[in-house]
Amino acid sequence: MQIIISNSSKEPIYEQITNQIKSSILAGDLKEGASLPSIRQLAKDLHISVITTKRAYEELEKAGFIYSIVGKGSFVAEQNLEVMREKKLKVIEEQLSAVITNSREIGLTLDELQELMKILYEE
Repeated sequence: MQIIISNSSKEPIYEQITNQIKSSILAGDLKEGASLPSIRQLAKDLHISVITTKRAYEELEKAGFIYSIVGKGSFVAEQNLEVMREKKLKVIEEQLSAVITNSREIGLTLDELQELMKILYEE
């Protein structure tokens, strides 16, 4: 598992970790039951605080992506792909709503917005 931390990102480090692990799980790179590095080991590897990695793992556990067993570590939880797809779809809808609002504010037409999305999608 490779996690890349960007110090120039406005996103907090724990969120960067959380999002990258989520993406790996959803993409199938991390399979159900796969063990994750210990909180201490991940902190050491990334040169960050143990508190930061602990928070990332707690967020992943709350969201149902991982589970932890005291003394054994953290593991990728079984994923219901349909539920995960619905969650992602909801996020996309929220993001698109914000895009539509911003587009209307600057007077972008639906055709212009669709053309922009088409260009970005095909990149």
